[in-house]
Amino acid sequence: MAGNRSVYETAMSAGHNAAWEQNWDAAIQSYGNALREFPEDPEVHIHLGMALLEQKRLDQALKVFKRAHQLNPDDSVPLEKIADVYERQGRLQEAAQQYVTVSEIHLGQRDLDKAISNWERATRLTPGLIPIHARLAQAYERTGEKRKALREYLTLAFNFRRKGDTERAIRAVQRALQIDPKNPQALNTLRALETGGDIAVPTAEEVSKTPEPEAETLDLLGAMEPQQPEEQADDSLGPLGESLEEGLMLLAAHVMESGDIDMYKGMALQAMELQRQSKYDEAIAAYRQAERGLQHPAIMLNLGALLLFDNQLEEAAKYLEGATSHPDLDAGAYHALGQVNFKLGKHKAALQYFLRSLQSVDTDLAMSPDEVAELSVVYEQLRQTLVGRDEEATQTINERFMNLLSSSGWKQRIPETRRQLQETMRTEGEQVVFEQLTAEGGDELTEVVALIDRYIRQGLLTLAMDEAHRAVEVSPEYLPVHLRMAEVMMTEGRVRSAIEKFNMVARTYLVRGDNNRAASILVEVLEMAPLDISVRKNLIELLEIEERWEEALNQYIDLADTYHQLGNFEIARDTFVAAERLAQRVGAQTETTVRIKHRIADIDQLRLELRRAQQTYEEIVRLDPDDERARRMLVDLNYRQGNHAEALNRLDQLLSVYARKKQVNRITQLLEELVKLHPDDMGVRSRLGAIYRQLGRTEEAVAELDALAEQQLEAGMHQEACNTVKQIVALNPPGVEDYRLLLQQLGC
Repeated sequence: MAGNRSVYETAMSAGHNAAWEQNWDAAIQSYGNALREFPEDPEVHIHLGMALLEQKRLDQALKVFKRAHQLNPDDSVPLEKIADVYERQGRLQEAAQQYVTVSEIHLGQRDLDKAISNWERATRLTPGLIPIHARLAQAYERTGEKRKALREYLTLAFNFRRKGDTERAIRAVQRALQIDPKNPQALNTLRALETGGDIAVPTAEEVSKTPEPEAETLDLLGAMEPQQPEEQADDSLGPLGESLEEGLMLLAAHVMESGDIDMYKGMALQAMELQRQSKYDEAIAAYRQAERGLQHPAIMLNLGALLLFDNQLEEAAKYLEGATSHPDLDAGAYHALGQVNFKLGKHKAALQYFLRSLQSVDTDLAMSPDEVAELSVVYEQLRQTLVGRDEEATQTINERFMNLLSSSGWKQRIPETRRQLQETMRTEGEQVVFEQLTAEGGDELTEVVALIDRYIRQGLLTLAMDEAHRAVEVSPEYLPVHLRMAEVMMTEGRVRSAIEKFNMVARTYLVRGDNNRAASILVEVLEMAPLDISVRKNLIELLEIEERWEEALNQYIDLADTYHQLGNFEIARDTFVAAERLAQRVGAQTETTVRIKHRIADIDQLRLELRRAQQTYEEIVRLDPDDERARRMLVDLNYRQGNHAEALNRLDQLLSVYARKKQVNRITQLLEELVKLHPDDMGVRSRLGAIYRQLGRTEEAVAELDALAEQQLEAGMHQEACNTVKQIVALNPPGVEDYRLLLQQLGC
């Protein structure tokens, strides 16, 4: 039985006012009064439930939301609220099921983004839902979110493996590898599955016990090509058209709810009817009269839009600004203001309005505060990337955005385009985003590039190259396509052709003044082909232009190392010398200069230019007195040149470094090594015997001193031999009487 409409509307208005003021007790009371008048009205149930939820009266809120769902099963809001209540009550499995149900409603409405958001909530609450992970994986593929899709396929593999279904687990990993053939985690997981090993879940969340999957859901893994969602029948005028419809409803509700209809309200009703009949001149006149006594954002929007259609642009802008404050109308108002400024030739202002309209549409489709915050960051990055460009480029971008905001399926295409721009900005930089928006045939390019990327992920390289050639025909100077062609060539093993293509793209960026992008491409090429000298020279030239001296110096060193690996020792040395001069000129750190000098000295040794090598090592020691390698090389070089006295001098200097650092083991090891290399060098053997004696290694000390004494006697060094034998006697080794007898025989 119907109640009193006036009482109902008064109660609802009071409830809304109380809710706005966060007076939840009063809101509950008012909504309860409205419910008594129309107990079958789902809207009042939703408002009452949300007020109860704010008061944390969860059980009562749950009952109210369930009743709202019974009254309107096609509305997703009650189910979302039911899931929210379940989640707060800790009934996570039930909450997850509700989110799954909500996703199905959004899918029926062809709103894939909202479906994905609810699937994500479901898997967060109850990990291990195989059917949902499967649908999420394909949905992410569909929307181009490759990393998320890959993670979901690996999660599927983990859950299949837990159930003992290795075959399906392998199929899931293979699907992940179609997205990223070189992904280490996917490759390791596949290897573990094929060898019977265990695998880890690809997220930090603990995976709960997996429910039984439905057979028809598992068939999703067999489909290689994701289905494309059908386009929604959005308003052909874009956000402006949708906001105009919303404005008519808001204005009608405002007029009817405000009581008696005076002259101004009557004119508003007349204007709305004339607008519906497309009698725009008469509607404008009626709205002008209504606006004098009736202030409402919907009047501002409708009047401003009609003035825009009539090319009364300056006046249209004044009214449209007044509509931007209403959250249900702002997307359309910004859209209209963008068109006004575009027609006036104010392209920089138009760009700002178009971006605001795009952001408003995108934000309305978001499902959580986190998504809204992320979108805010993305659109701010877009503003910083695009604002401040020259007038011609800005006009081209505006034309692109106008087409996007008014084309068929705009509500679906806006988030899709934003995701692609976001991914491009993250992976290829702001300049590539700018090029994509200003390139000839930009709309077609966006679709073609997405198709190329999909083919590359699936390993369909011939198809990817065919699409790339088609894109080049559309816009020959669009460099991201040329980069993808180079990637395909590299994957196919056509390394030389790929490098030439990469080099061409880098040089083009350099000509355009985008030095950072050119440098990043050359660095990537060198990672793939580190021995390519021409690429490295181009990079050095670019870094010197940019005065990025430290990076240029490192590249000089790498270039010299490349020549060295290729056996071009003369050129390698010349390049190291050039690097050394650069290091001195830019005031590089001492360790860098030392590193270069070591390379020069190494080459000189290979070429048997020992004197030059010795001079370089002496320079190193002056720069870094603690450089042990240089000091050791000076010892060896002097021995090789027959300078035994200087070799011992250099040896003592090195031993002093070890002693200062208390590296006794290094002293012992070095002396033992030198004794083996130069067994006839009495100075080395004397030092080794002394260190053994200091360490208490008596037997080894006696052996070395005994050998030293024999060498001294053979050399006619009678007194030195006596001193050595006395050192042995002082150690009192076994058989010491023999050494005393030797002293008597020597007459010591």
